[in-house]
Amino acid sequence: MARGSNPAAPAARNLIVLVATRKGAWLFHGDRQRRDWRIDGPHFLGHIIHHMVLDPRDGRTLLAAASTGHLGPTVFRSTDLGRTWKEAERPPAFAPEPDGNGRAVDHTFWLTPCHGNEPDAWYAGTSPQGLFRSEDGGVTWAPFSHINDDPQYRAWMGTVQDGTPDGPKLHSILVDPRDPAHLYFAMSGGGVHESVDGGRSFVPLVKGMEVVEGFDASDVSFHDPHCVRMCPGNPDRLYQQNHCGIYRLDRPGDTWVRIGRRMPEQVGDVGFPMVLHPRDTDTAWVFPMDGTLVWPRTSPDGAPAVYGTRDGGESWQRFDSGLPGEQAWWTVKRQAMTADTLDPVGLYFGTTSGELWASHDEGGHWRCIARHLPEIYAVEAAETGPGD
Repeated sequence: MARGSNPAAPAARNLIVLVATRKGAWLFHGDRQRRDWRIDGPHFLGHIIHHMVLDPRDGRTLLAAASTGHLGPTVFRSTDLGRTWKEAERPPAFAPEPDGNGRAVDHTFWLTPCHGNEPDAWYAGTSPQGLFRSEDGGVTWAPFSHINDDPQYRAWMGTVQDGTPDGPKLHSILVDPRDPAHLYFAMSGGGVHESVDGGRSFVPLVKGMEVVEGFDASDVSFHDPHCVRMCPGNPDRLYQQNHCGIYRLDRPGDTWVRIGRRMPEQVGDVGFPMVLHPRDTDTAWVFPMDGTLVWPRTSPDGAPAVYGTRDGGESWQRFDSGLPGEQAWWTVKRQAMTADTLDPVGLYFGTTSGELWASHDEGGHWRCIARHLPEIYAVEAAETGPGD
């Protein structure tokens, strides 16, 4: 052993940003100073990749939710950081119905690793709304809980013609790190739901949330959460970017508080992504879009900016240094903005025009680290295992 070496010192972990797009996936490997990036890709060129996630339990396993043209929806798995991939033997699929007219999965939309004490277990949310689980690292998937076929939940889900322009979906699957039986998920449309018994039952959690004017807020089907996040530093605090504003919920309370009303009036609090600080429960970031009139789904006035709060939504600050100041009409999808866990925190977002932007100082300054990619659907930041 060399003099001065420390056998207990943890090996360095490397930063990776996973980018899922309309025409494939890319992996951006960065140093911990976030100055230099090595690009690996494309993977699955021509396939729609809806979400790509690195398993934090081993730092090597990747799952990618894909729509593969004429082959349909599937999930791919890599155990070597994308060097090789294998398709799931049994992707998420709804159970057949006796009359032969059952629902079909259009695509898997959301992937979430299960609790740290459940190795190889994953959850998936689909379009149309469905909840699935894998016990073998994503090789095979089965319907999870009762909600896929429950008459009340099916009514809240609406029809396949309802929801967002690219189809209704189940998303924002959250696992309480203190208790694997404590789960949340959200549906667009269909509200936010909670289970405290490992999925045997779920109950709606929509009190305080608004719906589009003229609709009945007591009808769960009219609720459209865009993205729900659980604070890493305090699982009893949830934030939500909704079709009708930005909200916060502090448990054991059951009423969402609209904290987006303090956003600048000319910007509003409509958007899709929500990103939380990994340690500070009062700090969060959003990416507003123009939600007026016909919902153009562009940056307000063509001047994109991230807005952040450091006091739980009491006040908001605009972060646009380095971003274009005019004639930039792109926006950011609900899964396409994320944060790393370094100090200071790095923020990343991908645009509908195929640009990947990064900030190494919690939004203070931005730079574009990739251009001319296909439309970006999802961005995730993670740390790989030692030596990778």
